Amino acid sequence: MKPILLAGISIVHLALLSYATAIVIQSRKKAITRHVLFFLTLGIILDLSATICMVIGSGKVISLHGMIGYSSLAGMLADTIISYLNVRRNGLNSVLSQKFIRWSQAAFSYWVVAYITGAILVMMH
Repeated sequence: MKPILLAGISIVHLALLSYATAIVIQSRKKAITRHVLFFLTLGIILDLSATICMVIGSGKVISLHGMIGYSSLAGMLADTIISYLNVRRNGLNSVLSQKFIRWSQAAFSYWVVAYITGAILVMMH
């Protein structure tokens, strides 16, 4: 396997840890804290980096898994942007609605589906 693909795989594992940390903290505290924003932002940076490595390493910009990955990245990016807007409007540590918490969990769950799909594809090759 190409080194750039291995780097992408390693980086996406770190993105998983970062996103999971953010969503767990947010779900438990029912608020957006500095830690939540930090881990969401770090997750986006890691996810983008992993995506770039995988596209370069595979040579494929468009594939079924790529489309699932891009859309899940877009979902997490939307969640991160909405989180920042929520903090701007209501301040740090303000109580979140159940609707927002469910949205964040759904975006993360979809991202995990893309992550698992990628892992299965790697194991099949």
